[in-house]
Amino acid sequence: MNKTRFLSLATAFEGGLIGVAYLLGVWVGIDPWAAFRWRADAIALGLLGTLGLLVFFGVLYRCSWTELEKIKRLLLDILGGVLASCRWYELAYVAVLAGVGEEILFRGVLQPWLEGMWGKLPALLLSNLLFGLAHAVSPLYTLLAALTGMYLGWLLDAGGERNLLIPMFVHAAYDLAAFFIVAAAYRSERTA
Repeated sequence: MNKTRFLSLATAFEGGLIGVAYLLGVWVGIDPWAAFRWRADAIALGLLGTLGLLVFFGVLYRCSWTELEKIKRLLLDILGGVLASCRWYELAYVAVLAGVGEEILFRGVLQPWLEGMWGKLPALLLSNLLFGLAHAVSPLYTLLAALTGMYLGWLLDAGGERNLLIPMFVHAAYDLAAFFIVAAAYRSERTA
């Protein structure tokens, strides 16, 4: 896949999730942006939350477990070349779009809607089972994505007041860091 196609697909898919969130929100009576608050403390919590997720990523990335190696190989084979061909601002664009699109759907609409029906813990589990399935590359990757989603769902309320900005920030910052790592690994592998 070339860079132009990748950016177009990312825009259509991740941007489309914003539209899906709005439509689902209208259907279930939830404003997707109701819990979004632009606040400095949310950015600070986002930075701390990103560090936690990056530590988790770093530990997993250094593991030599066969199933994790398969995921790394798959990411390098599918995304390595295209991520390495992107400029930093193109990677930032896709990361922000993914953070906004996915979080507005899963944490802005699905999680609060499910909370209204079944309570906080079942909503956290179910919305992130769906989040994991939306990232179903392999069974282990699905599980890791679901766990990441649960972390993002927990961060939604981390500041004491529900704020969608926190998981959006963490998701975007984490994706950007992961994009840089995959691109660097791809470049390193090609020069070796």
